[in-house]
Amino acid sequence: MAEEIVEPLPEALSEPALGDDELPPPPVKALRFDRSIVEGPLTAAVWKMAWPAVLTNLISGLQGWVDQIMVGNLIGYQANAAIGAALQIFLLVITFVGSIFIGMSVLVSRFTGANDHEKVNRTVYQGFITAIFISLGILAPIGYFAAPSLLDLIHAKPDVAAEALPFLRIMFTCSIGMLIYFMLSGSLRAAGDARTPMVLGITMNVLNMGLNIILIRGLGPIPSFGTAGSAMGTCIASGSVGIYSLYKLYKGSWVISFPRKGYAPDWKLIRQLFKFGLPAGIQGIAMNIGGVLMYGFMGSLLLSEETQAVYAVCYGQLFLLVTWSSNALMGASAAVTGQNIGAGHPDRAAAAVKTAAAFGLSGAVFVGLFFFFIPQQLLGIFGMQEPKVVEIGIELLRVLSVSGLFISMALAYTGGLQGSGDTKSPLYISIISQVILPVGVCYVIKHTSTLEPLHIWLAILTGHLTRFILSYRRFNQQRWRSITVDIERTAG
Repeated sequence: MAEEIVEPLPEALSEPALGDDELPPPPVKALRFDRSIVEGPLTAAVWKMAWPAVLTNLISGLQGWVDQIMVGNLIGYQANAAIGAALQIFLLVITFVGSIFIGMSVLVSRFTGANDHEKVNRTVYQGFITAIFISLGILAPIGYFAAPSLLDLIHAKPDVAAEALPFLRIMFTCSIGMLIYFMLSGSLRAAGDARTPMVLGITMNVLNMGLNIILIRGLGPIPSFGTAGSAMGTCIASGSVGIYSLYKLYKGSWVISFPRKGYAPDWKLIRQLFKFGLPAGIQGIAMNIGGVLMYGFMGSLLLSEETQAVYAVCYGQLFLLVTWSSNALMGASAAVTGQNIGAGHPDRAAAAVKTAAAFGLSGAVFVGLFFFFIPQQLLGIFGMQEPKVVEIGIELLRVLSVSGLFISMALAYTGGLQGSGDTKSPLYISIISQVILPVGVCYVIKHTSTLEPLHIWLAILTGHLTRFILSYRRFNQQRWRSITVDIERTAG
């Protein structure tokens, strides 16, 4: 958390000398970055950054569980498949906007390590206005009108597409609050404050769960909106938190804030955001394209609806226990790495990434035991009782119990690379491991034999193992030590 310190006014700005009976002018208050990230015990620094994000992400995953449990029990597994299909497409688009936030976090963590408030605040503001323009001016309208074609691309069955289309259109057009939260939480963590986004995230997700329960099922005069109610609750909750966050940024209550001048676009800074962020955005798009293509393979199976529903629940919800916590560790790894490089401590940055990977592996082992030994009970929570659905789901959860070990460590090393400013290497690694390899395996099997759900699950496992090996090797080459990150200081 940011600490409040008191600094005297510079002499040039001070008032004339005071008489003996006069009081001095009030001091100027400033916010100070948390220097324990670059100076204190390393394990404590990584954990301090990681645990609030892990808790927030797990609660976010719980919110997704509520949605899937409700639609699965009230509507059926077709609704589970619909939310899974719609989210695959939505994440494909929203990840591009999120790339701006990755670039912003790279710059913010470096400038925080260098203790440069002016550059931190300018970076946050320019990242915000760029992402808002792309989201509202470009992606929202295109996503709305292209939604039916995108559902056709993944071979969604008519009953699945009927549930998915309104969900997808609401998410495309009303998710600006979610983007503000992503922007805010990423920049706050990069600046060393992990607790504020935790409080905001928990508030948003608790509100989201309450709204979704009402809007999916209906309550009193409020009708049941079914699958669309899930999207409505998400957008209302994130929009409320987004408005509050903008107020706090403008007021200057947090360790980051909007600058008091220079509201016009700063094209040089925006180019820096794209320089570091665009590879991460393309990486996310490539991974989601891979996910959409894998979803398409599932749609071509004899038991397509059952397989897609299992994937939506097991990979899209239960596996979040691994991926959300690992993504939190990835963010912590990036923030601690970037700050320590900015402060001139590259060896400490390298050690931080190994610490984050060890945390991730421990968590994945714990969750994997549940996946392996009680998969049927976990599926039953989501209303999955049909014998064929349960059989496919047990296969997937047991494969994921192993796959989680590799992806948890891979994401820690990805965070280290991104935090150092090397956002291109994770792009190439993801294209190879998350797109070319698993899609290629499924394509070959489909055209030489009979593609089964287990083949798809093993292709996912192979991709995660490959991503870990390549990320580990690339980070330990330590070419990131020579990457320079900086922007010009504003005049005055």
